[in-house]
Amino acid sequence: MNVSIWKTPQLSLRFWPVFQRNLLVWRKLAIPSLVGNIAEPLMWLVAFGYGLGALVGQVTVTGGTGGSTQVPYILFLASGSICMSAMNAASFEALYSAFSRMHVQKTWDSIMNAPVQLDDIVLAEMLWAAFKALFTVTAILLVMLALGISHSPKLLLAWPVLLGVGITFSCLALVFNALAKGYDFFTYYFTLFLTPMMFLSGIFFPLEQLPPLVRVIAVWLPLSNAVELVRPLFMDQWPSQPWRHVLVLAVYAVAGFWLALALTRRRFRG
Repeated sequence: MNVSIWKTPQLSLRFWPVFQRNLLVWRKLAIPSLVGNIAEPLMWLVAFGYGLGALVGQVTVTGGTGGSTQVPYILFLASGSICMSAMNAASFEALYSAFSRMHVQKTWDSIMNAPVQLDDIVLAEMLWAAFKALFTVTAILLVMLALGISHSPKLLLAWPVLLGVGITFSCLALVFNALAKGYDFFTYYFTLFLTPMMFLSGIFFPLEQLPPLVRVIAVWLPLSNAVELVRPLFMDQWPSQPWRHVLVLAVYAVAGFWLALALTRRRFRG
């Protein structure tokens, strides 16, 4: 009897050896990987934060308490771009690297010859992509601290939030990984989903600058909710309605993982 691809995820601790396998392979390329992951966001930060920031000066931000606060543009951009970095790092790992292991190298097929289920492999890939994102943003945060962009002690709480951002976007990316026939397919994900979201999530300018209809859509995007959680922490404030933003990210993560798992099951049945 065929079991539905939508059945409850069958997860176990056997995901851990798969996670360790990815870690051991990555350790050989850790330094080049780190440089590649942090170079682009730091260039964005320097070019826009210091270059455009000199022209913009201060930005009015709605603070965690609901009041308005004037902050330097470099701080405004840094608090948003760190979320964008978590999104990009998790997405690249859950797309290109995971697809290579799944389809090109047939690593997943080899692993399933051991007593490891496909569900555990997908879970391991999701957590591994989230770990890569956390590793990347940690390095970027250290650079931001060295540059004196923010000295808020609340930045310690941004760390678990950014891990959650990595989990959310790795789950969403694995959906497209399950559908892809080749690397070119990922262009649609970046062009039609991630890139527009970058400009609609309050990273480069406040959401209040958007037309009302667009703003209604923007506030439900996962990246917008990530920024709403992280930006007040950079400003040494508490986020407004934190549980709402956490819930939105959790819904995207759970729905994305379940859909990715179902589509991956269907792919391996075929």
